[in-house]
Amino acid sequence: PQTDSKPPGGLLGSHTDWLTLNVGGRYFTTTRSTLVNKEPDSMLAHMFKDKGVWGNKQDHRGAFLIDRSPEYFEPILNYLRHGQLIVNDGINLLGVLEEARFFGIDSLIEHLEVAIKNSQPPEDHSPISRKEFVRFLLATPTKSELRCQGLNFSGADLSRLDLRYINFKMANLSRCNLAHANLCCANLERADLSGSVLDPGLLCSQCANLQGVKMLCSNAEGASLRLCNFEDPSGLKANLEGANLKGVDMEGSQMTGINLRVATLKNAKLKNCNLRGATLAGTDLENCDLSGCDLQEANLRGSNVKGAIFEEMLTPLHMSQSVR
Repeated sequence: PQTDSKPPGGLLGSHTDWLTLNVGGRYFTTTRSTLVNKEPDSMLAHMFKDKGVWGNKQDHRGAFLIDRSPEYFEPILNYLRHGQLIVNDGINLLGVLEEARFFGIDSLIEHLEVAIKNSQPPEDHSPISRKEFVRFLLATPTKSELRCQGLNFSGADLSRLDLRYINFKMANLSRCNLAHANLCCANLERADLSGSVLDPGLLCSQCANLQGVKMLCSNAEGASLRLCNFEDPSGLKANLEGANLKGVDMEGSQMTGINLRVATLKNAKLKNCNLRGATLAGTDLENCDLSGCDLQEANLRGSNVKGAIFEEMLTPLHMSQSVR
């Protein structure tokens, strides 16, 4: 392209096929056929298809005025000349794409979208390590909401960390070590906790704190939640409505008033759990071990207790409650 500060004098006022464009203060010399022939339905083609159609849009030197970015226009003009997308280093392809859309160069738009996709680094789906997450926690002000929505922590050691009030919605926490972690009021809605360990094993009785936790529709299949505490002294109820808790080990956990409505607890171990006042309406308790549980005032309406074990319950199951 012609990049001098002013257009060649011999071309001004010429009735030949040559044109000079003033694009954002920079001059380009080209031919009418270049602007028209390759993309006949584009805005540029309509602008210069007929001579004189833009006669009132010329500067004092006779160059046609176009109020657009010259650095993004140059690759477009070269594409119209030879049909190849060539962009110099340092030119933002997104800017060129925006100009191509503005001028209606449809065939170039597709080339640019492919080039932009190929220029972007592949998405990093690797799990976040404990070291990375601790650094993240320390850099976040205490009063700031920490959003970890959709992040991948698969297999990470998050034990003993203070994770209160953190938003883990739809996060991948599968196979994580969460022993001794404080998850009080954390949002684990639709999170994947399958195979995670929230109890410390046989060496210690202190387990994860899950007071007031939100686990709606989460997947904790096969997780270990033995002796965990879901009870909030302030009265805030843990919400596990619709959660997948198949085969989970929750033996000895404190779950007064917990919401397990329509949750799936098939084959779960709930021995000696405190489920006083729990909502178990519509819950699948098939083949669950509920022996030694405190189910006083629990709502079991419409729950599936096929094959469930209720021996040695601290409080008898009220038969007035409808169960399946």
